[in-house]
Amino acid sequence: MADDVPGDRIQLRDLRVSAFCGVLPEEVARRQPFAFDLDVHADLATATISDRLEDTIDYGALCALVGGIAEDERFALLERFAGRVAEAVLAVDGVEAVTVEVRKLRPPVPEALGTSGVRIHRRA
Repeated sequence: MADDVPGDRIQLRDLRVSAFCGVLPEEVARRQPFAFDLDVHADLATATISDRLEDTIDYGALCALVGGIAEDERFALLERFAGRVAEAVLAVDGVEAVTVEVRKLRPPVPEALGTSGVRIHRRA
């Protein structure tokens, strides 16, 4: 994912959510499954010594943040969905950068396509 970016990071993999995202009538009418991968870049040095949750970024809170966006908002494009998640994660105290990958698990194409997706990287 963002292995070329040095530094500490919290990794979340295969976070599953259901959301409205798409431009086709069937995509607008009903929720679809999506999977997120996030690399959240932050200085984790203090947490490696203290072993205290308040010295790191709570990944449970990050999951809830993504889930809330999926539940409450609608998107036409995967790019905007990923961008909105990136904006929200960057607003969390201590986050320096984030890489967001979102995959549509049932893309509406006639070909045998496992997933479609986008990956973006943003800095605070």
